[in-house]
Amino acid sequence: MMLGLLGDLAGGIGLFLLGMHLMTTGMQQAAGQGLKKALQAATESPLRGLASGILITAIVQSSSAVTVATIGFVNAGLLKLRQSITLIYGCNIGTTITGWLIALIGFKVNISAFALPMVAIGMFLKLTGGERKSSHFGMAIAGFGLFFIGLDYLKNAFDGLDSYLPLDQMSNSATGLIMCVLAGFFLTLLMQSSSAAMAITLSLTAAGSIPIASAGALVIGANLGTTSTAMLSVIGATSNAKRIAAAHVIFNLITGFIGVILLVLLAGIINSDLNNLNLVILLAGFHTLFNLIGVAALWPLTDHLERFLNKRFCSQEESFGQPRFLDKTILSSPALAVEAMKSELSRVSALTAKMAKAAISAETSETSKLAALMNSAQQLNDKIGEYNQKIAQRNLTQEISEILPSAMRLTRYYSEIARLSALMPKYYDVLEQGSNRSIRELIHDYQQSTIELIDSCEIKDNVYMSGMESRTLIKQLENKYQNIKSHILESNIAGKLDPQESILLLDALSHIHRLSEQVEKAARFWSSLTPMQSRDSVINP
Repeated sequence: MMLGLLGDLAGGIGLFLLGMHLMTTGMQQAAGQGLKKALQAATESPLRGLASGILITAIVQSSSAVTVATIGFVNAGLLKLRQSITLIYGCNIGTTITGWLIALIGFKVNISAFALPMVAIGMFLKLTGGERKSSHFGMAIAGFGLFFIGLDYLKNAFDGLDSYLPLDQMSNSATGLIMCVLAGFFLTLLMQSSSAAMAITLSLTAAGSIPIASAGALVIGANLGTTSTAMLSVIGATSNAKRIAAAHVIFNLITGFIGVILLVLLAGIINSDLNNLNLVILLAGFHTLFNLIGVAALWPLTDHLERFLNKRFCSQEESFGQPRFLDKTILSSPALAVEAMKSELSRVSALTAKMAKAAISAETSETSKLAALMNSAQQLNDKIGEYNQKIAQRNLTQEISEILPSAMRLTRYYSEIARLSALMPKYYDVLEQGSNRSIRELIHDYQQSTIELIDSCEIKDNVYMSGMESRTLIKQLENKYQNIKSHILESNIAGKLDPQESILLLDALSHIHRLSEQVEKAARFWSSLTPMQSRDSVINP
């Protein structure tokens, strides 16, 4: 008998987790770009961020999924840390909706009357929907049915389990409540689902197997347990990801502390005077209440929290060679991963532009730094290439599939710019100390024009020139290049310039010319990473 009850308990948890997974995956895939638009709307005000976090989490039924998407938006530069913090607040309130679903439907309605038909309807839509949204909605509906079937097994298992385990004799002391908090935390850590821990707690409460105060402590522990997912997901991640995870941990610790204080103060009253109330609904309400109190407590301090977090996890950002935006947690959403990769490419653009301008200006103070900067650029490009390959392994749309090769081509151009810049110092003597004054002046003008091209082609806050503009500038530069070459050759023939110096000058000019070509090609191909831009300007080199 005991083994049968334990089997029902384990199977119920398994069905519940499978249902949650299908619901979350189905809603995410059905939402598609809708999730992106909904999160972007959160940037308009902190209150909209809070409301978006609540609504999206309630729909997707996974605070972890929304947290990952939030990390992606911050990494891609589409969402500021301030807005992401308010989204985290909303996320924690939105995740309490699961408890209300269980309390209002799972223990009030004949589950078999609607859960199995939902599985049937969902699978019919899944089988007939093909690649349409209806197929993903079908998977979510089937998951919703399994969610409640698993809950039914949990409820039945706990109805019989209390005769074997004296759960109703759990201590109501402060120490006992703290132990229940820890139990809720580890339960969520093991199952990686606060919703499953919440379902177990509500089932225990519905069966009368646990005092309401102890159940409240388990709920607090489950709420704290969600931080484990955030902490595990940002191991080796970017600084921005760590800041968001830290905000999530800080919020949950504060709300957990508030919940524990309330329980310690009210435990005696709760256990003795509320016997006539629906304890399952009371527990769901308590879950929502201490999260709301946590938001109210932290809301005036959000600006201070943002400043505090911005001063943390900075060591990675100080290193040019370490990626700042390539976060593994957003690879499950290729659209967000591409945005992150574009932000990293923008960093490489700034780095190589700095190198090229310093190299062409013949700034001797920068000579020793060029080799180190080249290595940093190469490291970043290697990381971008690896990230590009990981994105390619996902299910991609046609649009994203076309973006990835262009991104790889950009890394090649930036690597070449870095390499050519690092080699420039060997031409400084001949460029600055040439014997022919008029040629030196022409070369100086050519160097300044090349620097102007580099400035114009650098990606700054995702603002860049079109392919037509870059081709116009490179044609003007080409005319100057050919003009200087003619002067050097004519001066050499006329005996006004030493043959060896002529060769060195032509080599130096050719080097600058190749560098400018790589800069211009990178500017043209950047537009292919942005669908809004016309790709007519992108041509094969």
